[in-house]
Amino acid sequence: MSKALVFGRCEFRPAERQLLVDGVPVALGARAFDLLKVLVERRDRVVTKNELLDQAWPGMVVEENNLSVQISTLRKALGAQAIATVTGRGYQFTLTTQTLAAPQAEAVAKADVAGRIVRRLAAIVFGEVLDWSRLLAQDAGAAIAAWRLVRADLIEASLPAAGGRLIELAAEGVWIEFSSAVDAVRWALELQQGLAEWRQQCDGQPSDEQALHMRLGISVDELIVDDGKPVGEGARWSALMLQSVAADAAIVVADPVPAFVQHRLALQLRALGAPVLPPNAVQPVKLYALQARADPAQAAGRHTPLAWAQQPSVAVLPFSTPSAETDYFGEGITEEIVSALSANRALLVISRNSTLRYRASTSGSAEIAAELGVRYLLTGSVRRQDRQLRISAELVDAPADRVLWAERFDGADEDLFAFQARIAASIAAAIDPRVQEAEIARVVHRPTENLSAYDCVLRGLAVQYSFRDTDLALAGEMFRRAIALDPHYAQAHAQLAWWHNLRFGERRDLELSEDDQAAERLSLRAIKLDPRDALALSVAGHIQSFVKKRLSVGMEMFDQALKLNPGCALAWSRSAITLGFLGQGEESAQRVRNAMRLSPFDPQAFTFLTTSGTAALVMGRYDEAVAWYAKAQRLNGRYRASRRLLAAALALGGELAEAQARATELMQMEPSFRVDVFGAWYPMTEPYLSRVLAGMRLAGLPG
Repeated sequence: MSKALVFGRCEFRPAERQLLVDGVPVALGARAFDLLKVLVERRDRVVTKNELLDQAWPGMVVEENNLSVQISTLRKALGAQAIATVTGRGYQFTLTTQTLAAPQAEAVAKADVAGRIVRRLAAIVFGEVLDWSRLLAQDAGAAIAAWRLVRADLIEASLPAAGGRLIELAAEGVWIEFSSAVDAVRWALELQQGLAEWRQQCDGQPSDEQALHMRLGISVDELIVDDGKPVGEGARWSALMLQSVAADAAIVVADPVPAFVQHRLALQLRALGAPVLPPNAVQPVKLYALQARADPAQAAGRHTPLAWAQQPSVAVLPFSTPSAETDYFGEGITEEIVSALSANRALLVISRNSTLRYRASTSGSAEIAAELGVRYLLTGSVRRQDRQLRISAELVDAPADRVLWAERFDGADEDLFAFQARIAASIAAAIDPRVQEAEIARVVHRPTENLSAYDCVLRGLAVQYSFRDTDLALAGEMFRRAIALDPHYAQAHAQLAWWHNLRFGERRDLELSEDDQAAERLSLRAIKLDPRDALALSVAGHIQSFVKKRLSVGMEMFDQALKLNPGCALAWSRSAITLGFLGQGEESAQRVRNAMRLSPFDPQAFTFLTTSGTAALVMGRYDEAVAWYAKAQRLNGRYRASRRLLAAALALGGELAEAQARATELMQMEPSFRVDVFGAWYPMTEPYLSRVLAGMRLAGLPG
């Protein structure tokens, strides 16, 4: 949607990302504007909460209260009646616009809200308590109390985040609707795991004979929906199927559910007897017992995705400084505090790169916290005169609009890093009283005693990702100067190693062997100087896997980095691309999602998107790969890596004309490109590499 729309006193200009009320621009945060755009585009129907969360927070896991905050913001701007809440379903934009396709459109939308009978495809989960009659006979009071607790804490509380909607409660069962079979199965697996943990926590009360167990049936069908509620035999099929199989199957699914989920989730499926005829069907379908497959990454000691929802979350906004010329210094202090906090396993810390956009923001704390998906915000200021420093910091519980902690630090500039350690320790103690200052102090370390070298690293980081030749040259000069000023500064060595890695991957110089050798030498020097620096280990791991093709060595370094700092977005994202090179697309996609969650607005987001594209590419999902690579290109058009692979993915997906057009653009940017040369240095393993090279040749690239 690009045309301006008028509704009542409001004018909505999506192309300009602007909303006017009575001709006056209204300040809306990015999330609120994205939500308004989705609601207006889909104004002819109810938009589910899941849709809105997916559109406004793509690739992120956020709590539903963030959506409520943004909807409230929109209602304040447009009027309380502009967005209707349709209980149990979602929201609908209600204002009449001048661009409805026909007079009947508004009537159709209103009829849908009013509850006309429609049909839709959905996944239905039925859950029943095993041996309910026996449990009641043994101890009815205990059985009912246990079931109510499980229903409230494990079932109803988990549905909003999982994308489910409660349809009906029975004495010993529940019906739940999901718009996605993948969401339904994932939720079922998590529920069974949660039940197992709940039973263990009971410490033998009740006994094994009295313990509460559940069975779950999952089906997908086109359902009749009356006033928002699925009705008829199709909606009951998920319950009926459980009557056809033995009680030892904790999760039962019917075709076509396995076709939707088996390539997206780690599962084991076991056929259950002869096919069964569903209600109103003409052909029988197969039933399967389903359970989670053991994760090989766990068996090898790899890290599983972080339990985001169970961790207190904090964002450190850029510390303000007296002038724009010294903004980089405040940003550097922000980064060091983020690094210190991230080493605390009890905290989820948003990357400093994702908070840079709020340097001069006029948005309120609640709105910023909702956009970032956190509860706590740290703000502060830095004043530096001659060799004196004053740092002020304040921690806010954003939803409650309450200051939890505030403090001011004064001293000489050589005390800067000690200040940061004290600030980090104080914040952790304010958010989680169990976290002791000693635990933070143990992992916090000073990156350098030389503030000038520190300045040089910050200046280099500020320019290198533009990929302009002049900026890249300046970045390299800054990193080399930092090392000259402080030869023991580990992160300066790591950043210069990364700079050589970027030149190597982007093929910026014909003498690539120099970048190859320098990248490895500098990265190994960095981890020798500081073997506990997760960033340095991540850089070294990527260079081992990408530049040197030692993929297993690289993964060992990433694992070590994540043990030291589970909040290191670089370790998650770079290990993800290594897994992509190995053809492990599902785990690669999960790891890059972790990186996006830690750093949702990272300036390197184009590399995250490229990694997502590569994960899809090795899994043969070419349309998904094209979407990710194209988005990476829109974020950074000078990034050659995504441009090369985009041409291949388009060709492999059958879009030859578009592939050839992208190949032509690549040759204009990189005239020396040849497919055979690329294949000789690119570290992707077989058979995935040959497939990519074939796609490049189909796109018309030479060699």
